[in-house]
Amino acid sequence: MHTDTTHQPQDRDDTQAFLDSLPELRPGEAFQFACNPSVPCFNACCGDLNLMLTPYDALRLRRSLRLGGNEFARLYARLSLSPDTGFPMLSLNMLTDKPRKPCPFVAESGCQVYANRPGACRTYPLGRATRLDDAGQVAEQYFVVREPHCRGFEETTPWRSDTWLADQGLADYYRYNDRYMRLMALARDHGVRLHSKQANMVFLAQYTPDAFQDFIVRMKLFDHLEMDASRQEPILADEEACLEFGLDWLELLLFGSSPTLARRA
Repeated sequence: MHTDTTHQPQDRDDTQAFLDSLPELRPGEAFQFACNPSVPCFNACCGDLNLMLTPYDALRLRRSLRLGGNEFARLYARLSLSPDTGFPMLSLNMLTDKPRKPCPFVAESGCQVYANRPGACRTYPLGRATRLDDAGQVAEQYFVVREPHCRGFEETTPWRSDTWLADQGLADYYRYNDRYMRLMALARDHGVRLHSKQANMVFLAQYTPDAFQDFIVRMKLFDHLEMDASRQEPILADEEACLEFGLDWLELLLFGSSPTLARRA
């Protein structure tokens, strides 16, 4: 189970129990919400969080900060491993020496990395839960997260889940995040828990695509794969393309096959 909620429990059972306690937002069902400096609680939700960062979250934050992958992880995040699969996950370091333990990127005027803010921040005040259905496709549910401090629900702007997600620019976030979730679901289904070398390779290919590009060249990785030359250049020039290639390569590496990638005979 993967959730794009601002307050995200670590354990999958805890996550499901948390979501089960919330009202589900059915397709087409409306809610009212707004968040801007005129709302009395502005910035109140941006502190004392357990905010998990997906690989695409980290890539987008790095874009605002102009940092490399390893430098970002060292300065702003802490690393943990999923207890059931051993997949690496980053969580954002809050400023624990300040009142309310604020996010390091929030100021009185609001979010300083707003254009590249994480998917969980964009999704809020909704929570999103995903799973793989019997056909291997992503099935999703949305929940309304009403926290006591939040005054945004007193506003009158109407939304549905689809209009809110479109307004918040979540399509790319969900595309990459769901692929990463699918890898973890495959590991779970196969009873696989990554050993340390595998976890390091996942971290390299997903959380540090800039370093992964160097690895690809240094190890002549393309020479070992059936790939059109036209696909290779974008992977080395564009981190999003490298992130997507990394997902294909990890699926091949960990599970022996990938729908879009094959080893050279």
